[in-house]
Amino acid sequence: MEISRLPISASQRGKLISGGYTSLSSLSSVSSFALASDLKISESEAVEILKVASRGSRLGWSDGTNSVISGAQNAWDMLHEEESLTRITTSCADLDNILGGGINCKEVTEIGGVPGIGKTQLGIQLAVNVQIPREFGGLGGKAIYIDTEGSFMVERALQIAEACVEDMSEYSRFLRNDVQACQVKIQPKDILENIFYFRICSYTEQIALINYLEKFISEHKDVKLVMVDSITFHFRQDFDDMALRTRVLGGISLKLMKLAKEFSLAVVLLNQVTTKYTEGSFQLTLALGDSWSHSCTNRVILYWNGDERYAYIDKSPSLRSASAPYSVTNRGIRNSDPSYKRIKMM
Repeated sequence: MEISRLPISASQRGKLISGGYTSLSSLSSVSSFALASDLKISESEAVEILKVASRGSRLGWSDGTNSVISGAQNAWDMLHEEESLTRITTSCADLDNILGGGINCKEVTEIGGVPGIGKTQLGIQLAVNVQIPREFGGLGGKAIYIDTEGSFMVERALQIAEACVEDMSEYSRFLRNDVQACQVKIQPKDILENIFYFRICSYTEQIALINYLEKFISEHKDVKLVMVDSITFHFRQDFDDMALRTRVLGGISLKLMKLAKEFSLAVVLLNQVTTKYTEGSFQLTLALGDSWSHSCTNRVILYWNGDERYAYIDKSPSLRSASAPYSVTNRGIRNSDPSYKRIKMM
């Protein structure tokens, strides 16, 4: 059961969610003293909250984490299921190649890099590409775009959508003598209408939205991509208690993993970089610390190699470590092109 449905006051629910307590299971092992300290409330109030949560558990208010396991799935079936999944192309053949064909559904993929490397550009590209119809090798799905930084540009999304439609039309003309040739029915306007945009201005809004996603996706079952741009922003600004931040982020990552599996969709988390003192020098690393690196299935790092953009598979259980160049063009993400290298200002 979600905390939002507990019969307690709205202010208490808000404090619980802000503190990272989003389900009955998250309250099952916490003491009244620890809860009071985390929420900055009296211990007697914490005791009352725990009593209500305990009563809810006894009445069988399940949050899904303690449900009876209905049966196992054998590894052979899992392999065939994974092989049958369609991936989301990045529109860059070299990048798709190291990703095994593109961004995989049922997985959480983290993509991080320095400012200006093209994280948001790639995010918008994926939100467009997830809508490529099945007859063109796509998923024919819709996208949720969660913008925490205000970096989403609808004009840029339109530009990439127009290029995507043009590419499909060109492909269709190429196959016009083939019996499999098909007409492009989707238009740029349709693509923009199929991107559900949420602007998030605080970490409490971010937690609340993540908790709401399951209901939203249940009502929009053709959603095949959840893009968070970026997962980091508010948690770097508003948190002093690192232990609390780790617990809150852990809860978010578990919910996103569950959504990816349950609805067979791809979750992509864009991340920022920070500096880390290692072996006598400061080095760039992805934000949120080492513990966060375990919260995703795949981790892709974007970086500059001279004047050229590269993507590197830093972590994956099924993909080998590899690098590939890519370009950010006026048509979106594409294969590396010398004319789109970084220009250094004097």
